[in-house]
Amino acid sequence: MSSLISADEIGHETELVWLEDIDSLDYVRQSLDRLPTRKGKPAYHRDGRMIGYALLGTTAKPSRASGTFRRRVFWLLPHDRDSEPNGLYAKSAPAEAVDPRTLEPQVKGYKTERSEGGPPSSAMRELGITLPL
Repeated sequence: MSSLISADEIGHETELVWLEDIDSLDYVRQSLDRLPTRKGKPAYHRDGRMIGYALLGTTAKPSRASGTFRRRVFWLLPHDRDSEPNGLYAKSAPAEAVDPRTLEPQVKGYKTERSEGGPPSSAMRELGITLPL
């Protein structure tokens, strides 16, 4: 879950690679996956689709136990809001979801009013303010 990702776990990221245009997505799910390499497109073994992934710098060390690297992967499931706008997540978002516009290398991102399914209040729109949740 994104709330469990700590800054030190993503401190070796150098780039986020997006496989889709994230401007049209209210949220993406993120997880830390154990992968065999620092770079390259990882294999994807979930339902749904991979939206993007992180690349690690050369200073990232593999796990001594498994030899794998922990890298972020961004994904969506078939029942997420982009595919089912009136479905389960019409007015909410999964626990591991964040607004993709808040993501950068080494930044875990956060939920926003948009990612949670609600438009900003009229007062906030008038002032041009958006709040992280």
